Amino acid sequence: MVFLNKIYTRTGDKGDTALGNGARVAKHDARVNAYGTSDELNAFIGVARLEAPEDMDAALSRIQNDLFDLGADLCRPEMEKDADADYPPLRVIASQVDRLEAEIDVMNKELSALRSFVLPGGSRLSAHLHVCRTVARRAERLTTELATVEAINPVVVTYLNRLSDWFFVASRQANDNGAKDVLWVPGANR
Repeated sequence: MVFLNKIYTRTGDKGDTALGNGARVAKHDARVNAYGTSDELNAFIGVARLEAPEDMDAALSRIQNDLFDLGADLCRPEMEKDADADYPPLRVIASQVDRLEAEIDVMNKELSALRSFVLPGGSRLSAHLHVCRTVARRAERLTTELATVEAINPVVVTYLNRLSDWFFVASRQANDNGAKDVLWVPGANR
């Protein structure tokens, strides 16, 4: 599916880029912003993986691959024409969301209930995962904004929503299963 023998093509030098269906749009197009932010999230996950234990690293690796699926999904508009495509477009599917939910449930079993909001930090890994969580939320906002003007695969929004939850629970797990969470104290500095 992908063959890259030359990295620069000069085709985007005037501020436009090609979508998965060949259409050209501005690099600041809502669709490009949505899948570009999922790519940004993927880069932050790469940083988090440097701190992650083996089991979490494996899960983060799966998520990185899912995010490439998600980017491929978002860069291919006109879902109603999928059946007419030369090759079947890659779409995010419900089982990818189901896997995130199952992993959240396993991680969450080890955590105590929260009595306050959690501030980002505690450990280096937790801080990195909180950055991932907030970038996932931005990707979700941009994707829902795109959905107001163009048709998208609704599973993409569900996946991004669940993914930010995954990062939140994983950040607590990275803080000694919540024992090292930094909790918000309302009005503490008044």
